[in-house]
Amino acid sequence: MIGAGLMGSGIAEVSAKAGLDVIVVEASDAAAKAGKARIEKSLERAVRAEKMDAAEQVAILDRLRFESEIDSLTDRQLVIEAIIENEDAKTSVFRQLDEVVEQDGAVFASNTSSIPIMKLAMVTRRPEQVIGIHFFNPVPVLHLVEIVTSLHTSESTQAIAQTYSGETLGKRVIHSTDRAGFIVNALLIPYVLSAIRMFESGFASKEDIDQGMVTGCAHPMGPLALADLIGLDTTMAVAESLYEEFKEQLYAPPPLLARMVEAGLLGRKTGRGFYDYG
Repeated sequence: MIGAGLMGSGIAEVSAKAGLDVIVVEASDAAAKAGKARIEKSLERAVRAEKMDAAEQVAILDRLRFESEIDSLTDRQLVIEAIIENEDAKTSVFRQLDEVVEQDGAVFASNTSSIPIMKLAMVTRRPEQVIGIHFFNPVPVLHLVEIVTSLHTSESTQAIAQTYSGETLGKRVIHSTDRAGFIVNALLIPYVLSAIRMFESGFASKEDIDQGMVTGCAHPMGPLALADLIGLDTTMAVAESLYEEFKEQLYAPPPLLARMVEAGLLGRKTGRGFYDYG
C-alpha cells in the first residue's frame, strides 16, 4: 500500500482485516504515524460497536507494517497506490515500483479517481500488469470497487484484481473501460459542479440545495456536503482530469471551487469547506 491518507489507510485496514500481510509506505514518519492512528481509531470503533473483539483487533494490527522506503515492497504480489490525485506524482510512483518490485506477475494498481490508467501503465516496462482498483470513502463502510482496465491490461491482471476486490475483500465490483472519471465520477462530478455553480450564482442557499436533494430525491447527503466529504481538492482534480479528456463545459471547475482550493478550504479534512466543521 502506497499512501496512508484517508483512502490508503482504509484500503490497508480492509486488506489486513481480510487476512493479508500488508506493508504501508508513507513519505514521512509523521504521515505513517497519522495513518496508523487512523486505522487504530477505526478498529477501536469496531470493538466498541462489538463488530470485532480485542483479539481480532490485535491480529489485524499485527498484519500491518509501516515503512518509509518504497524498496520495502520488493516482494509484494499486489501494490496499490493511493496518494494525492496528481498525475505527475502518481507516474513517479509507478516508475519507482517498476524498478523495485521483483515478484513475477506482481500487479500495480492505482486508486485514482480520474486519471486514465494507460498514463500510469506506460511509464512502466510491464503495462499489462497495471490496473485501476478504485475504492470509495470511507473504504471500510462502502462496498463498491471499480476495476478499470487499460488497452494493455492482461486477463490475468484483471483476474487478480477481481479476486482481491470481490472474493478476498467481499466488495461489490463494477467494471469500467479506461476513460477519465470511470463510471461513478463521470456521473457524479458534473452533478456536484452543477450544485456549486447554483450556489455560486446566488440561485439558492447551500442549505436549500442540499436539502432539496436529500428530501426531494432521497440522497443520503446533498451535493455540497458530499463535495466537502470527498475533499474540494480531489473534486477539483477529478473535474480537471475529466475536462482535459472530454473538453465538455459540464466538467469545467467553477471559479468558486478553484478559489476555495487555493484558500485551503478543502472540506471536512481541513475543518471548513462549504460548511464549517470546526
